[in-house]
Amino acid sequence: MGVDQAPTSKGKQAASGLKKAAEKEERKVEAKKGSALKKGASRVEERSKSSDGKGAGAKQR
Repeated sequence: MGVDQAPTSKGKQAASGLKKAAEKEERKVEAKKGSALKKGASRVEERSKSSDGKGAGAKQR
């Protein structure tokens, strides 16, 4: 759920905190990796391959 979609103020605070934590973690991973993480569909493919060496497309067949 997005920050704007949260029905309560506590929910908005929680969503905001989660978003900030995720951004911080992403910056840390990108710094360690030395390049930006892929976004969108290419990121799904990258994450899928890293788990078991097969891409998401190969797993669906």
